[in-house]
Amino acid sequence: MRRGPLRRARRRQPQRGFTLIELMITVAIVAILAAIALPSYIEYVRRGARAEARAGLQQAAQWMERAATAMGSYPLAAAFPANLTRVPSGRYTISVASTTGTAFTLTATPAGSQAGDKCGSYTLTHTGQRGVTGAVLGVQECWNR
Repeated sequence: MRRGPLRRARRRQPQRGFTLIELMITVAIVAILAAIALPSYIEYVRRGARAEARAGLQQAAQWMERAATAMGSYPLAAAFPANLTRVPSGRYTISVASTTGTAFTLTATPAGSQAGDKCGSYTLTHTGQRGVTGAVLGVQECWNR
């Protein structure tokens, strides 16, 4: 029995493409990897923003101390410079509470995607007292990470 050229040509071509099962296995593996990696990445980014907030508070406290040295008392909240009110990433806003000129409290409040952070808002006073408000973790744990 003789076969036609069309049948021989089909047999010689290699199989191309993916089966549905292979595609579904690949999608499942990618989904599992994403489910593991995404929360870790988000926490890593939040931890970096926390460090930036602490650095911003330290910078603002240094400005307050320099101003107090120059003027004889801490400047009031209205004199606080606008460039110190946000950290570079924009994930925290810094505010100052200084009404008497003898004391101040700086607060770094999470903003945007940082709002649900487990360390909440950071505080720093004129005496160097560190604190957190609205935090799930303790003061030492948040300030030393």
